[in-house]
Amino acid sequence: MEDNGQGNRGRARLVIICGPTASGKTRMGIELAQQVNAEILCADSRQVYIGMDIGTAKPSGEEQKLVRHHCIDLVYPDEDFSAAEFRTRAGQVIERLTKEGKNAIIVGGTGLYIKALTKGLFGGAGKAPKIRATLRKELEGLGEQHLHQRLAEVDPVTASRLHPHDSFRVLRALEVYSLTGRPISTLQREHGFGGNSYDVLKIGLTVEREELYRRIEQRVEEMLRRGLVEEVQSLLNKGHGEDLLSMKGLGYKEILGYLRKKYDLKEAISLIKRNTKRYAKRQFTWFKADKEILWFDPDRGKGEIFEKVKDFFLRQALRVPQGR
Repeated sequence: MEDNGQGNRGRARLVIICGPTASGKTRMGIELAQQVNAEILCADSRQVYIGMDIGTAKPSGEEQKLVRHHCIDLVYPDEDFSAAEFRTRAGQVIERLTKEGKNAIIVGGTGLYIKALTKGLFGGAGKAPKIRATLRKELEGLGEQHLHQRLAEVDPVTASRLHPHDSFRVLRALEVYSLTGRPISTLQREHGFGGNSYDVLKIGLTVEREELYRRIEQRVEEMLRRGLVEEVQSLLNKGHGEDLLSMKGLGYKEILGYLRKKYDLKEAISLIKRNTKRYAKRQFTWFKADKEILWFDPDRGKGEIFEKVKDFFLRQALRVPQGR
């Protein structure tokens, strides 16, 4: 959300580069950061996992040498990590960067993380261990599809946003409904996710569908060449099984199926490409709902993006502190 030049004194300014997977966010973020004395915070719910590099398209070592990246490699695959934790950790980095006179650029495709950082989080209805334990037993006995169908019956809005494999969030939504008798989507809407916690400029990258799909297929092929199968096997060897939420992410679950001999490698690759395209569509739908985002083609609109970002941060640098 751009201000009118007056700004909100005392609040840090953030530039957010968002959009669907394979739209060029990483490259754009690095080039921008080099121009405006910034460091990058990755808003990606899968890049937080240590040892999950290839399948998450984590910035390479070379890219991280060009610009310092934060909010990656935070937890092991068998540890939980939430949007609330991301908000806390990212906030600490932003505070430090502000004190050092540096700018912060958020780069990523996890819309919930970006929303949590800029708008805050719905506090929920507390926790109910007994209800959660009952739901977990139901999950273990009847499976993910059953729980997802239960959620669809009481909260179709939330169910439409969640994949059945996302059992962590499906369980939480059912837990909230059991506690309050109301859908979590309704409670979130009433919460409203009020004003921004920061002064924010949101840049969305959009690519023609055919080109985006071509990039996705190219990226998947590159992941295989770089050793995606070996990465998944290594995670299995370390005891990270398919029951973990982290191992149900794109690329990992399909390769797990191949390693479990459910289908051959060709089918696994086809599934990754198909599922990634579907994920990109869901990402685009999420971000399109945010009217604060300014959309650009990353190639044709590159010059205008750079000018907007430089102007946005320049106005921050020219501010006169209160009391002078």
